[in-house]
Amino acid sequence: MRIMGVDYGDVRIGVALSDELGMTAQTFEVIDCRRIREPIARLCEIAHAQQVDEIVVGLPRNMNGSYGERAEISRVFAGKLAEASGLSVVLVDERLSTVSAERVLLEADVSRARRKQVVDKVAAAVILQSYLDTLEARRRLR
Repeated sequence: MRIMGVDYGDVRIGVALSDELGMTAQTFEVIDCRRIREPIARLCEIAHAQQVDEIVVGLPRNMNGSYGERAEISRVFAGKLAEASGLSVVLVDERLSTVSAERVLLEADVSRARRKQVVDKVAAAVILQSYLDTLEARRRLR
C-alpha cells in the first residue's frame, strides 16, 4: 500500500511517498505553484504513476490545538484533491512539521539556499512518517 504525503502551501507543495509496504516515507518532489498552473493535476499524475492508494495532507493547527484560516484552506484543497484523484484523502495534524524538517536539514549541514529548495518535501515526509507511525501503532494494538 503506497501512500503520498502532501505539505500544502500557496507557493510550494511538498510531496513525499511511502515505500510499497507503507512503513517509511521518502521525499519525492516540490511543486512550484508559480510555475505549474494546475498543482492538483500534477499531484494526480504523481499518484497515478506511483500507484498511490491514499493521500495524506497536512492540516495546520495552532499550538493550542485550534484551527485557523490556513486549516480551512487546507480542508478545501484536500476536498478538491480527493475529488480530482478519486482517492481517499486524510487530513493529519502538521504542527511543527516544517520546524522538524528545518532541524533535520540543519543537522545534515544543508546550505540555506538548498534548504529553501527542499524543506517542503522534507516537511511532507515528516507529515507522512507521522501518519505511517500512527498506522503501525494501531496495528500493534490489535
